[in-house]
Amino acid sequence: MSTHTIDPTKWVDKYSDYLFNYTIVRVNDREIANDLISETFLAGLKSMENFKGEASERTWLISILKRKIIDHYRKMNSKKGQAEVHINYRDGENDGDWLEEQVADQFDKTAEEDMENTELGMAILDCLEKINSKHAEIFKMKTIDGVDTEVICKEFDITPSNLWVIIHRARTALAACLEQNWF
Repeated sequence: MSTHTIDPTKWVDKYSDYLFNYTIVRVNDREIANDLISETFLAGLKSMENFKGEASERTWLISILKRKIIDHYRKMNSKKGQAEVHINYRDGENDGDWLEEQVADQFDKTAEEDMENTELGMAILDCLEKINSKHAEIFKMKTIDGVDTEVICKEFDITPSNLWVIIHRARTALAACLEQNWF
């Protein structure tokens, strides 16, 4: 039996400040942050029947918001013809959910940069072979091939939440592998 209930009539009062603080750090634009929070509330309303009560209402809304933020950056980067790299990272002074790097114009690369990008690509492929095979396959489908979440969930018989946990674990394993073998 679920321990948490859902009450959308209280979302704005209970969670809007928390969601705004979470979002503004990641997008650094008040208008975009407010839009993403509105989209999150709307998506929550549309998928209320999917709320199982296994997590708190706030945690559930944050998971929706995280996907909205990721989609925002994907959309932004696809419009600019740029790519992004998402890595969960933690070093002595910094940590974060992702590190976004914008790829330079492909015609403005030096031979050294081109070789380094090729080496990184080979290192990523090598590391994908070393991590959990199911995690690697799901990671490739979602982040490299851009397969829709619903398609992946149906193919592997998993929930969207489980998909994002698997992708998080794959990123963590890839980051550790790359740190050990490439950096």
